[in-house]
Amino acid sequence: MKLKQIVLSTIVLIATAVLAAAQAAKQSPESRDLTETIARMDALIFDAFNAHNVDALMALFTDDLEFYHDKGGLTNKQQTREGFAGMFGRTPDIRRELVKGSLEVYPIKDYGAIEVGTHRFCHKENGKDDCGNFPFIMTWQKIGDSWKISRVISYGH
Repeated sequence: MKLKQIVLSTIVLIATAVLAAAQAAKQSPESRDLTETIARMDALIFDAFNAHNVDALMALFTDDLEFYHDKGGLTNKQQTREGFAGMFGRTPDIRRELVKGSLEVYPIKDYGAIEVGTHRFCHKENGKDDCGNFPFIMTWQKIGDSWKISRVISYGH
């Protein structure tokens, strides 16, 4: 358990350093195009999430997916699939939306992009909305003309 915490802490620190360096750079037209592309991909993945379509959702992840969750630990693609399916079964009205203005996108040379943001998850509990905002980091890999998520860090729960 302690090793997983060290690995997660190291990943978060590295990602924070990369993002801080990237924020210092001006956004070029290529960066704006990349941001628009990743914003479209983010909408696509969470359209599948909000529709509770596990197959469509999982098609947007790489086979070697690593999903780091501060409460749930590290999961691979199959474990992540099972986690989504279970969540949709337990909370059939759960929805996700990107918090407006929170999206940040940074290129990764010869690989893809880093997406950083805050998302809001809501569902009904005892007849009332139960919502929470949580930060995330996703690494997108460009494979040919398509984009897939290879790494997720979801924290602050």
